[in-house]
Amino acid sequence: MNDRPGALAGLAQVPWPEIKDSTGSAAGIPYLLADVARGDEAAATGALDQLRARICQYGFVVDQATAATVPFLWELVQLPHVPCRARILRLLKDIADARQWETTAASYPKLLRHRDNYVEWERAARRAVRAQRGVLDRLPAEPDPDIARARAELAATIGG
Repeated sequence: MNDRPGALAGLAQVPWPEIKDSTGSAAGIPYLLADVARGDEAAATGALDQLRARICQYGFVVDQATAATVPFLWELVQLPHVPCRARILRLLKDIADARQWETTAASYPKLLRHRDNYVEWERAARRAVRAQRGVLDRLPAEPDPDIARARAELAATIGG
């Protein structure tokens, strides 16, 4: 599914067809991640746009598949050949900031008993971003000011 050995090796360990993204089944997420990993700028940018719509719709609504996707986003941001690393960092920041379902549940507590546990999905996604905040320290100094700015914004958001 991806041309670079070792990159995204854990994709097969996630039961993508059994979890949900904003479109329904998350079965397509591995293909989008692989397109980002390949390094072709047009394909990577298009795939990341689709991925964002599926796991952080509107920039603030996460879904069940979001937490499972986050470790792969952290992996991609460490690959120097990936052309959209600043955008990945911003996506991680948006996920870390997501509070849509929690805010809604505060006014509408029935949401906490919904069959799909949106609030927990949101919390799990935030935990997944924060769990790997040490990656920010391991990223090499970046001459690209867009990446450096996105990195600083994410660090400020997650306290890393």
